[in-house]
Amino acid sequence: MTYSHHYQEAALIQASPNDAFNFIDDHNAFSSHMNKSSWMMGGGKMETQVDEGNGQKVGSHIRMSGKVLGINLFLEEVVTEYNPPHRKAWETVGNVTLLVIGNYQMGVEIVPENEESKLKIFIDYDFPTGVSKLLGVLFGDMYAKWCVRQMLNGVVEHFKSA
Repeated sequence: MTYSHHYQEAALIQASPNDAFNFIDDHNAFSSHMNKSSWMMGGGKMETQVDEGNGQKVGSHIRMSGKVLGINLFLEEVVTEYNPPHRKAWETVGNVTLLVIGNYQMGVEIVPENEESKLKIFIDYDFPTGVSKLLGVLFGDMYAKWCVRQMLNGVVEHFKSA
């Protein structure tokens, strides 16, 4: 699928590719920024559920639901690429109910660099359609950057303190 917007960031992680991938592969830890109330989430938060594949194989499903600004949100993702410890990608399927971005694909790439790992996190996304389209135009890019940075910073911080 082709998306109209793209954002990515990279950082050196003080961990081996295996250790970095194992942390990222725990979707509850990796997307923990969505499970906490924050200003970017309008004071709301999402709950993450994984299927029996635990989000750790191609075809595995991850569901997130919650409330933001009193509005029910829902998304379902499916893992589309799984190549430990180098690459993992997932994308939304079905009808997503989000406010500032629509369907998207996210992923990580990990490359060994000396005793560390270079981690790249990316998101390809569309703005939402319908009544949320204006919110997407106004805030979608900012939200995509925030989300990628939260994930990247979470991994960096995890291995700094480890």
